Formats: sequence, C-alpha cells, structure tokens
Amino acid sequence: MSTGHRDSERIPILGALQGEVKVYQPMSVHQVSLGGMQVETAFPLHLDSLHDFRLTLRDRSIVIKGRVAHSRIIDVDQDIVMYRSGIEFIEPSGPVLAAIEALIEELRVPRG
Repeated sequence: MSTGHRDSERIPILGALQGEVKVYQPMSVHQVSLGGMQVETAFPLHLDSLHDFRLTLRDRSIVIKGRVAHSRIIDVDQDIVMYRSGIEFIEPSGPVLAAIEALIEELRVPRG
C-alpha cells in the first residue's frame, strides 16, 4: 500500500558522485576457451575494464565476469565502427566453467 512517501530519506549530494549502469549490448563471440574469449562489438571496451558477459548456450544462458585484455578497431563502414576485443574470464564458477567446457567439446566435434 503506497502513501506517496518514501521508506527512506534521500540526501542531496553536493558536487558529483559518479556511477555506471550495466546495460547488455549485442556482441558476437568469435573464439572461446576455458580462459577467455574473443568478441566483436559495435562499441569500444576499455582496456582492463571488468564486465559481466551473458552468453546463450543452446537452451540456457550464463553470465561470466571478464576483463578486457586487448581491444582494437577492425572495421570502419560509414558511421559504424567495429571492435575486436580479447576477454579474460575472471574467477568463473564451477557450473559456468562446466557449461563453457561443454560448449568447447561440442564445437570440437566434426560435423557431417
């Protein structure tokens, strides 16, 4: 039941308090290993920055934390710039690591 009042008082901040918002953006994964992956994005990823990456593996989705190890521009086409970045996985959990390992094994199986 709302009475129009907040549960806690908001305190004004003098000056500036910096923050960030996490927004998932599309990316393409070009290579993957147990230690990291290479991704392509339409936006830059800053060196040494940490990000949560959501990967869709068949019928499930996993989130893994990664550090940007390197990044470079790979293509410029009119107003679109494409970046290729190397991501180092940071302390993946057992289930996430198992899911990535299963993906790698599946990719190793020759098709046909």
